[in-house]
Amino acid sequence: MLSVTDMNNKVLQAEMETTKQMLLDNSSTSSNNGSYIWKIANVAEKLANGIADRQTSIYSPPFYSSPTGYKMCMRLYMNGDGQARGTHLSLFFVLMRGDYDAILAWPFNYKVIFCLYDQTGSQRHIIDSFRPDIKSNSFQRPKSAMNIASGIPKFLPLSIIQPLDNPYVRDDSMFIRCFIDFESMPKMCIPYVINLNLGLPISIQEKAIQTEIEKRRTAASSGNCYTESSTKIDDLKVNK
Repeated sequence: MLSVTDMNNKVLQAEMETTKQMLLDNSSTSSNNGSYIWKIANVAEKLANGIADRQTSIYSPPFYSSPTGYKMCMRLYMNGDGQARGTHLSLFFVLMRGDYDAILAWPFNYKVIFCLYDQTGSQRHIIDSFRPDIKSNSFQRPKSAMNIASGIPKFLPLSIIQPLDNPYVRDDSMFIRCFIDFESMPKMCIPYVINLNLGLPISIQEKAIQTEIEKRRTAASSGNCYTESSTKIDDLKVNK
């Protein structure tokens, strides 16, 4: 049985590893359009660390809603958090203290969308989302480096990513995207956004998304059903 000192040292070591990882990740290319794709390498090692309590969670590099906007990141528990421990990936959204917080609108009140990418080309992505509880401290102006994380404890059953041939972990890496819905886009636009060619310049992606949103809204207001043949909506999971 571990002594209190040994347990404290173990916790301190885990916190130091998390801090080190965040400092390293901060040098990664960020984004300032409210969307970030996080490449998570060495998945097997990170899952093993989570199971052994060496490092229960990892953070994405920070990203921003605009050059002068909200600062945020993702927090992932590879072996689950709380009641989801040992059964699910737990994925959370974190608001961070930014340089422009004093002139931003609070509380943060925009829908947060997560996506785990299918890497086989079949576009069977895992998509889930949540709306902030504006009464929660998680979405008020940060008073410290980070607010308390909030999100989806049971984002994905671990059994889905454990088989060697699963479509979400390839070459021991997976890709998780977070994007903020600032325009209350129609639900059926989300698969379109996820399936856009990520190799296109951001300006072209944003223009295409805006065009799609306008088409959906026009179709809805006229009572017509607009569909996009290239989007495999049935292959996507959109929970909220």
